[in-house]
Amino acid sequence: MKKIISTQNAPEAIGPYSQGIIIDKLVFTSGQLPINPKTKVLETEIRQATKQSIENCKAILENAGSKLENVVKTTVFVRDLNDFSAVNEVYSKYFTQNFPARSCVQVAKLPMDAPVEIEVIATL
Repeated sequence: MKKIISTQNAPEAIGPYSQGIIIDKLVFTSGQLPINPKTKVLETEIRQATKQSIENCKAILENAGSKLENVVKTTVFVRDLNDFSAVNEVYSKYFTQNFPARSCVQVAKLPMDAPVEIEVIATL
């Protein structure tokens, strides 16, 4: 049975989806745009945007009873693959060892013209 995750510490969904889902012993987050959940402001500078997207994933995981250390897979969507090293600079501050598997792809456009969107899968 799946359980819906909902927290005020991450941005509200901007469409018909959940912030995250727990099924069995896995937590799946929806893609997290770099929106500050308190101010509702979209971060546009790539380093700040990456940080905010990861912080949003972290908040969802914590609400589910998990943590970033339990992440087994991330998917990073970037508007511009030239931002790859800037994303890695911030990403490596959150994931320092036993790195999760990861995909990073450039996409034509993200919701709200965000520069990055990140989703994760973690264990409980």
